[in-house]
Amino acid sequence: MNYKKNSSYRNTSQTRKYLDIYQPAMIPDFTDTRIIAVTAKYHNRPDLLAYDLFDDSQLWWVLVLYNQDLLLDPIRDLTTGIKLVIPNNKNSIGS
Repeated sequence: MNYKKNSSYRNTSQTRKYLDIYQPAMIPDFTDTRIIAVTAKYHNRPDLLAYDLFDDSQLWWVLVLYNQDLLLDPIRDLTTGIKLVIPNNKNSIGS
């Protein structure tokens, strides 16, 4: 099975029944990032924030990948005012 390009499992192979050892879809590049403050519009809405940042709501997992220490629960931990590290180059995320 092949996963979509926006899936966090896109590099992980699968047999008919099982996933192989997880291969991350991307390794975060912290050399080209910016910091944003979450506004009320995105409170508990990682999908909406991912859509506005990356043009794809299914890339919400990128927010978690870059902010693992802050977003243990990607929905409940995404609160107004929290500062997130965001990759600058959105083209490298979905490829």
